[in-house]
Amino acid sequence: MTQYDPHAHIRIVLVETSHSGNIGAAARAMKNMGLSNLYLVNPASFPDEASYARSSGASEILDRATVVDTLDEAIADCALVMGTSARGRKVPWPVIPPTDCAERAAEQAGNGEVALVFGRENSGLSNEELQRCHYHIHIPSNPDYSSLNLAMAVQVICYEVRMHHLKRLDAQGEETALRPVLQPGDEGWDIKAASVNDVEGFFGHLEDVLVDIDFHRRENPRQLMTRLRRLFQRAHLDQMEINILRGILTAVQKSAGGADRRPEAEQEQE
Repeated sequence: MTQYDPHAHIRIVLVETSHSGNIGAAARAMKNMGLSNLYLVNPASFPDEASYARSSGASEILDRATVVDTLDEAIADCALVMGTSARGRKVPWPVIPPTDCAERAAEQAGNGEVALVFGRENSGLSNEELQRCHYHIHIPSNPDYSSLNLAMAVQVICYEVRMHHLKRLDAQGEETALRPVLQPGDEGWDIKAASVNDVEGFFGHLEDVLVDIDFHRRENPRQLMTRLRRLFQRAHLDQMEINILRGILTAVQKSAGGADRRPEAEQEQE
């Protein structure tokens, strides 16, 4: 059975883009996040070499792009339209952040087409165009430098759409990139996790070596071993990693003229 993909019902609409390279960069952002429906409203130049060069492998999205004369044509069959807006309007309009935009887009995509609309590079969407939208999307950028490149804005919204999709798959028990990263002790890790006893043996060996090379004084320890313990505990070491680290410590001891303090069983394995 083919899995339903809400991305198939979500379109990116670019209104009167003046630089064709931004169209290509937007197509690349879309492909990165699994979207493929691109609508272009009266672009200054398209198709051309710059748009394809900036797409970096997303040329099929440009090949299938729908070019229309007006925004009304681009959204005529849509059940939900959301437009990006960087500034307040005289008449208040429902404003949502990118995360809510993604959630609403996914909910509506099962019932009809959804348009995510982006305006001109220099002036955004006009008031009239924004009035065609059910919601305005506001990206909470730095207020001291709030202007986003068109393709960057597309990337932000497409990313949120992608993340919402992956979270839904994850909630359904499907394999997604949101699964926690493997670490020692997890099924699928190649070496068993190091035991507490093994890790403590490593810490004792480490402290001996630091004393041997005059880096650490037991009579005045300060917080050195505590901080090193915190560092290595964060790594969740496996048995092989413990063995490697202790082998390194032994080599340091030999170079410094100290004694090999590893257990005899470990020494015999060499």
